[in-house]
Amino acid sequence: MAGNYEKIEVDVQHDGQVLRITLNSPPANILDGQTMSEIVACLDAEGASKDLKAIVFAGEGKHFCFGASVAEHQKDQAPAMIAGFHGLFKKLLALETPLVALVRGQCLGGGMELASFCNFVLAEPKAKFGQPEIQLAVLPPVASAILPGIIGQARADDIVLTGRSIDAETAREWGLVHAVAEDGEALLGELLDKHLLPKSAAALRFAHKAVRYHWYAALSQTLDEMERLYVDGLMETDDANEGIAAFLEKRKPCFKNS
Repeated sequence: MAGNYEKIEVDVQHDGQVLRITLNSPPANILDGQTMSEIVACLDAEGASKDLKAIVFAGEGKHFCFGASVAEHQKDQAPAMIAGFHGLFKKLLALETPLVALVRGQCLGGGMELASFCNFVLAEPKAKFGQPEIQLAVLPPVASAILPGIIGQARADDIVLTGRSIDAETAREWGLVHAVAEDGEALLGELLDKHLLPKSAAALRFAHKAVRYHWYAALSQTLDEMERLYVDGLMETDDANEGIAAFLEKRKPCFKNS
């Protein structure tokens, strides 16, 4: 497909019915500002097609995504980073097209937030899901908003507050993952061929909007609140800035609890 995309690979398949966006900066496939801008530009160019029945997100190589750029979490860059990240989700909200994530390997931080936002998460057995932001004294704003409604409050608390990762089968048991199989591509093909492509694209958009109506209505406001909490609150603390600095300097953080 034509387009100035350096960090994503775009494939329009099945006569324009499937838009596949592959994060293409292995091994980590980081969601930095450029990558997010490229995804939004791709969605602007291809996402409004009346024939589109699914948008698929995948990662090149062994992993889905390690998350957003830690360097862009620094205080002077955080407002633009959060605005760009939330802008991506607001774009997906507006498109009203069913979303699929095909996950192998590590699916962390912003990568897990992107996958969790999808209607269908398909995982290979070695996939790992986690929100490790708390280890850097920051938080995952999108995950904080959406995980309680997907996996329940107690499990969302576990993921966000401990920063631990869970395996694919646990994620399936919790309701985060739709299905697990050794051959993720075959699993994706089955989902598309049997359950999405035979449907009307128009009906899928309306059904997607209907089934997520209350969640999406609340989420639009919640993302703005999370942005203020992150930028005006969290990034004014000593520990958030220390956690990011320690990670970038490859040393143990020294938190002041303030």
